Amino acid sequence: MGLLDGQVVFITGGARGQGRAHAIASAREGADVVLFDRAEDIDTVGYPLATADDLQQSVKEVEAIGRRALSFVGDVRSQTSLDEAVAGALSEFGKIDALIANAGIWATGQFWELTDEQWDDMVGTCLTGVWRSIKAVAPHLIERQQGSIVITASVDALEPGGVYAHYTAAKHGVVGLMKSVALELGPHGARCNAIAPGAVDTLMLNNQPGYDLISGHPGGSRDDLIEGGHRFNVLKQTHLLDPSNLADAAVYLNSAMASRVTGVVLPVDAGHMLLAGFNHAPVR
Repeated sequence: MGLLDGQVVFITGGARGQGRAHAIASAREGADVVLFDRAEDIDTVGYPLATADDLQQSVKEVEAIGRRALSFVGDVRSQTSLDEAVAGALSEFGKIDALIANAGIWATGQFWELTDEQWDDMVGTCLTGVWRSIKAVAPHLIERQQGSIVITASVDALEPGGVYAHYTAAKHGVVGLMKSVALELGPHGARCNAIAPGAVDTLMLNNQPGYDLISGHPGGSRDDLIEGGHRFNVLKQTHLLDPSNLADAAVYLNSAMASRVTGVVLPVDAGHMLLAGFNHAPVR
């Protein structure tokens, strides 16, 4: 018997990475899933985003577990796309029990050099897109007087991040949104929480811009990323988190075991937030 038996879980950014891990973990625990992803690159993001083939691979992996999967291509910045996907999911499955608002992008740049397009793409995807995703499912949750929402935040929602102020601002905003949603949906029996991942081994970080950021110089390598991961964490033998670590946390938050948990941020960061840190490059 699974922790999510009979549930339907709607996952944004479901084509790969953490999104695919959420789909697999939810299916493993007995849920059918709805996968939503843009399956198209964004010009201001320095690495390739997921493809339609990635989305279909997620569907196949869910079906291989013996659960049903429904997929939609769309952008979380489009309320119309989200509303249509929710309507399609309700037509197919009859209900949505949980939303994992996971879609996100990452990019770097000094805040004073960011263009309007860079800022708008980041905030539009990582903050406004979360609001739109929740807005799309909220009427159904209110009608049923139950449900769970899990938002992918970040440790950058809890601390400053150098050279990605637009990402940090969006993730801080997500935490405020989560708490407000929890407050407003609580009287309707629905819960809302956030997970704050540390450094996760997905293509969002496993790319040349990620290598360069961690190494501190152009031409960084995956070895630099792994070493940086070790220094980012407290737990031994931990460099980058596996996406399944985050998916397991979401299973808990969406399950009956967390039936009285709402409005909280759950760090899944191998102890990163315990670190006081130090100044790597003091200016004297």
